[in-house]
Amino acid sequence: MPIKSLIRTIPHYPKPGIQFRDITTLLKDAIGFRMVIDALAHHYTNQKIDKIAGIEARGFIIGAALAYKLGVGFVLVRKSGKLPAETLGHDYALEYGTDRVEIHTNAIATGEQVLLVDDVIATGGTAEATAVLIQKLGGVVMGCAFVIDLPDLGGAERLIKAGLKPFSLCEFDGE
Repeated sequence: MPIKSLIRTIPHYPKPGIQFRDITTLLKDAIGFRMVIDALAHHYTNQKIDKIAGIEARGFIIGAALAYKLGVGFVLVRKSGKLPAETLGHDYALEYGTDRVEIHTNAIATGEQVLLVDDVIATGGTAEATAVLIQKLGGVVMGCAFVIDLPDLGGAERLIKAGLKPFSLCEFDGE
């Protein structure tokens, strides 16, 4: 059973013209969820990883399960104002306006190898902002893992141009 077949597409959500790729149908399928975590773990098994940084919110689900499977620590990357201790933040551009991601200042030690994890790579803005935070804390972004790549939006290419290594389990073209 291919992972892609368990992902539901919701047309015109959250606004007209958007084809939302919904992983809740994948997550509720025990075999599908296990396939995602096992496939990501297999891809990264022989690589040095000290921590996984999961991006709010679905990156928490995938990232935490993967951290458990790989036996490494897990770090939260959240939207502004959601973390309780001292944070470091980074603003990034959206189509209309800006957004901000934050991480605890003590989440990553200098030299730690960090795998960035989220459910989908679209334009790459959130992932790139997260990578900047990891690097500002002295961490090394050893890779960026996603369940879904939306190649038409250019996010993976953006990460490659920023010197990062994206990996995804499946792609949805502009269907």
